[in-house]
Parts: sequence; C-alpha cells; structure tokens
Amino acid sequence: MYETKEYFYGTGRRKHSVARVRVYNGTGKFTVNGRELDNYFGLDTLKLLARSPMVLTGTEGQFDVVVNVVGGGYSGQAGAIRHGLSRALLQFNPELRTTLKKAGFLTRDPRMKERKKYGLKAARRAPQFSKR
Repeated sequence: MYETKEYFYGTGRRKHSVARVRVYNGTGKFTVNGRELDNYFGLDTLKLLARSPMVLTGTEGQFDVVVNVVGGGYSGQAGAIRHGLSRALLQFNPELRTTLKKAGFLTRDPRMKERKKYGLKAARRAPQFSKR
C-alpha cells in the first residue's frame, strides 16, 4: 500500500531500541511492526508516549505512521518511537523544531545499562560479605 508513496523518515533510539519511523500523508493510522499501536503496547502510558509528538504539534489524524522497531523492551521501544516520530515530523515541517525541542523530544536519551564488572555479581552488586 505504501511502497510508492512519498514519506518523511526519522530514526529514533532509546536504551537498546532502534525505531525506523515513516510518516505518510493519510488518516491517522499508527502501525508498529505490522500491528496497530493499541495492540502492540499493553500499557496506555506507552501508547501515549509514542503518540505524544503528534499530539503536541497538533498533527494527529493528518498522517499515517509506519514504524519498524527492534531491540530493548517495551518502554525503550516507546521512547525510540517518540524520538523517531519527532525527527520525521521535523522533516515534514522544520518550524516545529522549537515546540519539539522545548518538550525534549529531539534529545537522544544517553542513559544506557551499565556494564557488569569482574569480581561483582552485576554492575555494582558485590558478593555477600561474611565475617566468618
């Protein structure tokens, strides 16, 4: 259906998730990995997070959004979708930059899982101490 249509593209990242977002002119359909957004995310907060750039800019119902997201968990994926969608909307209209920037949607969240260190059970968790 969308193969030949013109679209706006944005890549979003959060933790270990990478979202490739394509925004087409359309009716407001939101597809994530071939499933509806409401079917993909169980929590309403995650659905809200993914849709937030469109709600903020007032463009919901104006575009069809097709997302391919891999890696990480649901929370990271929702954050990656938000980041990618913001970048795609910026391609559509550069004047939205101030609005999206002020909300913090264009900033790549640098927080990652800390690596496990040797001699420890996790990143900071030490083995249990025993006096005797």
